[in-house]
Order: sequence, then C-alpha cells, then structure tokens
Amino acid sequence: MDSVQKSFAALSIAPAAHVAHADTSSPATWREALDAHASTPAKTFELIKTLVYKPKTAKTATPVPVVVIARDDTETNSGAIGKKLNLKEMRLASEDLLTEFFALDKNSLSPLALNAETYPKVVTVLDSSIASSSSLFAVHALSSSATVFLSGKDIIAYLRHLETDSVKIQELDLANLGDSAPAASKPVPKEKEDAKIEGAVQIAIGVKKEVDFPAWYTNVLIKADMLDYYSVSGCYILKPWSYSIWEEITQWFNAEIKELVLEREKDHIEGFSPEVAWVTRAGNSDLEEPIAIRPTSETAMYPYYAKWIKSHRDLPLKLNQWNSVVRWEFKNPQPFLRTREFLWQEGHTAFLTKPEADAEVRQILDLYRRVFEDLLAVPVIPGVKSEKEKFAGGLYTTTVEGVHPDIRSWYPRRYVALSGTKLLEAGDVQHFRGGPERSYGAGQDGLVLPPRVASVQAVIVPCGITARTTEESRATINDACEELAKTLKKAGIRAKADLREGYTPGYKFNDWEQKGVPLRLEIGPNDLAKQQTLTVRRDTGAKNPVGLADIGATVKALLDTIQSEMFSKAKATYDSCIKEVTQWDDIVPALDNKNVVVIPWCEVEECEDDIKERSGRASEPQDERAPSAGAKSLCIPFDQSRWATIVPGKTKCPACGKDAKRWTMFGRSY
Repeated sequence: MDSVQKSFAALSIAPAAHVAHADTSSPATWREALDAHASTPAKTFELIKTLVYKPKTAKTATPVPVVVIARDDTETNSGAIGKKLNLKEMRLASEDLLTEFFALDKNSLSPLALNAETYPKVVTVLDSSIASSSSLFAVHALSSSATVFLSGKDIIAYLRHLETDSVKIQELDLANLGDSAPAASKPVPKEKEDAKIEGAVQIAIGVKKEVDFPAWYTNVLIKADMLDYYSVSGCYILKPWSYSIWEEITQWFNAEIKELVLEREKDHIEGFSPEVAWVTRAGNSDLEEPIAIRPTSETAMYPYYAKWIKSHRDLPLKLNQWNSVVRWEFKNPQPFLRTREFLWQEGHTAFLTKPEADAEVRQILDLYRRVFEDLLAVPVIPGVKSEKEKFAGGLYTTTVEGVHPDIRSWYPRRYVALSGTKLLEAGDVQHFRGGPERSYGAGQDGLVLPPRVASVQAVIVPCGITARTTEESRATINDACEELAKTLKKAGIRAKADLREGYTPGYKFNDWEQKGVPLRLEIGPNDLAKQQTLTVRRDTGAKNPVGLADIGATVKALLDTIQSEMFSKAKATYDSCIKEVTQWDDIVPALDNKNVVVIPWCEVEECEDDIKERSGRASEPQDERAPSAGAKSLCIPFDQSRWATIVPGKTKCPACGKDAKRWTMFGRSY
C-alpha cells in the first residue's frame, strides 16, 4: 500500500477515511463490517467492485485480462462488454490468474491493484458514472480487511495517471450497455433500468427476473454460493452447497434401486458426433487415434457384457453408476442448464426379452418422475420422444418433460433418456438411462430449496442480542439455539444453529435466504420467556410463533407443508402454460406468449421438420440468448386422457392436415 499512498500524495488525493476491519468474503459482509465501524465516514457510501475477465483468444495468443471497475449494484454484462471491446467469451478469471497478475485474491482486488507494472498488461474498463458521481466510494485497500473511502474524481484521477499514449481507460456506461448497438434480431428491453431493484445493496438479488432473467439467474447462483466459474468455458466448479443437493438425490435414488446400456454401433457414435469432445494429443505426442471424452459409458462397458453374459441364466443383468459426462454441444453455457461437463446417473441393463426391458423402462421412468416431483417439487409429464428426437441408436426414448416457471422454456430430453437398444449378438434387449443435475428452483429474491433436497432444512438464529446484552444472557440464548438444533436433528431434521460472532441477525437472515434454506427459526429473550420460537418460511415469508414443546413434530409437519405447497404452486404455473391447439394459426402466437402447445399430431418426420421451420420463420424476433424460435417436438405424453379423444379419420394434424395419431407437445427449449 506504500506505493499507492505515494501516488495519492503526488496526485493530491486525500481519502475521506482509511478503515481496518474484519476479513470479508462478499459485498454483504464487507458492508456489514463497514457499517459497524466507528470510522466509516458516511452511511450512504457505495461499494466499488473490481472484476477480472479472461476473453477467448487464439490458441497461440496470450489472453489479456479485462479489468472491470463498477459500482457494486451495477450489472456487469460480460457479453455486452466483450461485444463493445470486440472480445469473445469473456469469463471470470481464475484465482491463479489473479495471483499471477496482481498477487491478490478476488476479495482483495480493487482499482488500486492497477499500477505502473500491471496497468499496461490489462484492458481497464471503468463505469463512466463513477467519475461524475457525488457519492463516496468504498475501495479495498489491497486487502479484504482494509478499506479506503474515495470520491469518484479521486478514483478516475488515480487511474488516469497510469495511462500511456497506447494504453487508455475504456469508459463505458455499464448500466445501459446492453441497449447500445443491439443485434438486428435482438429486441431492446422496454426499460433496461427497470430490471434494477431500488435499494438492492444488501439484499440477495439486484435485478428483477422478469426483466433480465440471465443476470438474475447468475446472481442467484453466485449469491447462494452454489458454484464458481472455471477458466474453461461451460465448465463450472460445484461448491458444497449445490453438490449436497446432488448427494440428497443420489441417496434417495440408491435407496429406491440398488440393481438397476447403449451400443457400439456406428449410428450411436454418429448421433453424438456434434457433441463429442475428442483428445488428439497426449503430452507432446499425437495419438494414432483420437479418444472421445465420455459422452456416455456404454462403448466402454458393453464389450464386457458379452463376456459376462454367457446364457439366459446370466440374465437379467442390471448395473447402476453415478458419474460425470462431457458434451461440447453449445454456444451459450448456463450453469445447471447447459454445461459442458455435468453429473448424471446411468443404468445399464440386459434382459432376455423386449417386454421385460420395456417394463424396466417404465418402472425406472417413474422413479425419475418421483425425483422431480417428490424431491425437487418440479412437475413433469412422462412420455415418449418422436423418432427424430429419440436417443441416438435407440429403439425408442422415454422422457419426463418439465417447464421453467419463469421463462416458460422446456428442459430438453437429457433430463431423462431411456432407450431400448439391440446390442449383444445374441439379440438380448438392453436399456440405458441417464439423468443430470438440472433442477434448482428460485424465487424473486434468490434461491428457494425444497425441504427434501436442502442440506440444511432449518436454521436457528439467535436474536435480540445487543451491545448491552450481558454475556450470561448471550450464552443463554446461544445455548437455547444449539439445544433446539440438537432436538431437531434427533427428529430427523437437517438443522443448524448459526452462532457466528461478529454478524448481525439481519446479515444472517439474508445469508441463509440467499442459500434457499426452507425454514428459519428465531430465538430471542422474549421467545425464551414464552418457551417458543418464531418460524419464517423461505418460500412465502410467512412468520408464525410456535411452542418448543414437541417442536420436532411441528417443524417436520411444516417442512412437509412447504414441500407440498411448492409443488402445488409449480404445478399450477406448469398447467397454465400448456395450451391445447388444433389450428395452425394459433400455434405461433401461443409460442410467442411463452407457452407450450399440445397438438394432435400425425407423427411424420417431414411434418415435424416443417413445424420447426414454419414456426421459426413466423415468430417474433428473439433475443440471442432466448430459446430457438423454431418449435420442436418435446414429448408424446403417455397419458392422453387429458385432452380430447383423437378420432381416427376425423382428427387432423393442424400442421399438415393428415390424420392425427396422438397429442404431442411442441415448444422452444434451451
């Protein structure tokens, strides 16, 4: 910091204050620490965030990091910034890169990390509103436990003194950057600034999901501490809070089935070819033959099936495994929705007859349905894929299809893919199944976890403790919280008492809400006197005092209610966006209103291609990040009784006029 102070002196910059405080790991904890410090000069200050991005470059080129300096509540759209700077696929830089360039971690990074040595090696982007602002800004003093308060003019003066003739600061209006130079097919949001939530400095999410879903979604995952961005595009680091959900699913599934397949034929590999990642070099040597990084496991497993299965007495063979797979299949990755590596479960089985395999397919499909509906509170529709959309190399593919309640886009078939496949030379019948990690819900203010998959179902927070509270009273309240957590654990509830020192109850409330914990229990002096606790639901915010007597049964019943009501709410939204359509003129308007259409369909592949082409051509212009404009078939539901009976020879396909066979769902998907 000595060199920075010398620069301040040379530039006549006099910080309003210099504050040493507890180590901070997020904007919320940073503000909490500053608000609690007596030396903080004003309570209306703003935080300055400094983000470092690594753009995609040619393999032979060294990437030049992009340093973005902005107000903490200003959205930094990396795609829009990259487009403005003519840079591609800007991703948050890894900790290693931060250490290499600045010798700092991400929580200590600030504009002051730029100096005569580092400034020429990066591209510096400054939010143009900072220079003209009258606000006082909190800036990390090259440490996550130290802060200096500077004016906007001070910040710009410090950065300007680093400029050279060839390296200048890029001042951009970050708040409105998404509206400048939109692509021809991209609609301009009505009022981009409407996405921001007023006063959203300390709350979980700073934008409205209905206005700017991508920014909201990213904020939810980051604020909930679910993941971190890896340096490889489309690959993410799953942090314990999200991986624990996967563990809850695996434990439930394994308890349901302990015994639970594709082929090595050419058509199977060709079906995956656009998505397969190939290894062509090992160290410094070229491989004689490229090796595919596991799109699935069957090509490795099935040669051994022929070895293990010698006669009908060795059947059925049922194997189950949990692993990750790699698919290089997309341009716009989204955490948990579209990633290049993702977790999933595979079942590989072999049967003597097709009816036995068919029965297994439907039995396991129902287990998948229960994973979504009973655990994740996500309603789905079971059915079969069209011939065009079926799994590569399979006889048929069954699926469960779900809808995102906020953007009304359908999750793709990889939720579940089950296929009947001819594999062994003896003609035995197998089926394969797999389901990845694509089911997390969130509300306007952040993540909302269904109780059955939450690693912490109930958090207990001590309240009513002030500076005047005696140590004895503080210990009594904390002990009561710890004892309540133990009682709940004995009742089979995953509970935790938050006894962290140095954090206010308000901070703890916000922290656990961001993480989506289903239920909060508060205990203060008055609660102890009344032998009660205040329960607060994450899904509705409803508060209710309940007695501590038989608290285990009370909380268990409340968690069951939360689970049930979350599913009911999702089901109502789900049903509202499925539109029965029998006339072609009604299909595109329904799709443009973010609905899914169910039509009586002929099941002819040429008609399916025509529906996609015509619906895409006729639809309204789409955001480049939005689903494809053309509709594709999603699912032919097993339960056809929900819609009118299809009369052979009378009920016609609205797309081509041929005889309809079954009601089929069409929609846009990621």
